[in-house]
Amino acid sequence: MKPVIFGLAGETVSDEERALFKACEPAGYILFGRNIRDKAQLRALTDDLRAIAGRDDLFILIDQEGGRVARMSPPVWPAFPAAGAFDALYEIAPSSAIEAARCNARALGAMLREVGITANAAPVLDVRQPGASEVVGDRSFGGEPMRVAALGRATLEGLRAGGVVGCIKHMPGHGRALVDSHKELPHVDASGWDLEMDLAPFRTLNQAPVGMTCHCLYTAWDAQRPASLSPIVIGEIIRGAIGFDGLLLSDDLDMKALNGTPDDLAAGVIEAGCDIALNCWGRMDEMTAIAARLPEISDVSRARLDRAMATIAAGADADWPIERSLATRDALLAKSAA
Repeated sequence: MKPVIFGLAGETVSDEERALFKACEPAGYILFGRNIRDKAQLRALTDDLRAIAGRDDLFILIDQEGGRVARMSPPVWPAFPAAGAFDALYEIAPSSAIEAARCNARALGAMLREVGITANAAPVLDVRQPGASEVVGDRSFGGEPMRVAALGRATLEGLRAGGVVGCIKHMPGHGRALVDSHKELPHVDASGWDLEMDLAPFRTLNQAPVGMTCHCLYTAWDAQRPASLSPIVIGEIIRGAIGFDGLLLSDDLDMKALNGTPDDLAAGVIEAGCDIALNCWGRMDEMTAIAARLPEISDVSRARLDRAMATIAAGADADWPIERSLATRDALLAKSAA
């Protein structure tokens, strides 16, 4: 098995992709809108990926946060609110906001599980900061670390009850970035003392099974390398100060914050301490080069992957159908609109 998650080009696995995936056995896959048409097609695609891998507990990831980050969309699937909606409710009714976030995630998890997706790249635990780039914005649960942690915990619990594993992101914190890391490299010049605020939600939820790094450069910790490529940030901050020992994914290697060839970057994030490199775009030349460049997954990383997937082995909570979860969420969110 190679320590990489690959994307796919289309709605089915091509013959060329099939041959590569069988030969290199990536640790998992990530799906985007280009891979999705309807429920039957998506379930057939995920079933095919499981058949290629020869295992039922395959890590199949999607970015389905809600709000503006949603790969599965109406009219086939319901729209889900952004994290900011739960932040607004928390202002007036914290307990209701936590339960609404849990119900929202339970419905979201059940929706994903129904089509064979096993992991969701949520919740976002970045603490929102005034004047920062809107790349985080309403994807965050707010600007107070313990609120972010409380709503993030409810989201992880709900996703697990729905039958999928959640992924906390973007470690060690993207909330201060002044530019969008999809477009350029953010430099965060805050002191280590100030950055404790950013670490707090991740430290509180450091037992999460899966996490994701960010492509931000933190001058207080490593003035030369962004977090995803920094052994210092990964070893001393994410694994050390935060205390995270789950499966650590890099953010997408194709983001413009990073410079280098995809295979160099994939090797770089693994050497820096990530368990898995994330290559999203399904380009055959890139995937072939990455597969050739990367070593086999380490025993430690494979154990973390297996441990993460074991958390959802029992499947979704059948006593909470999607409709019930959505109705409960909506009734609670209505309080903030009253």
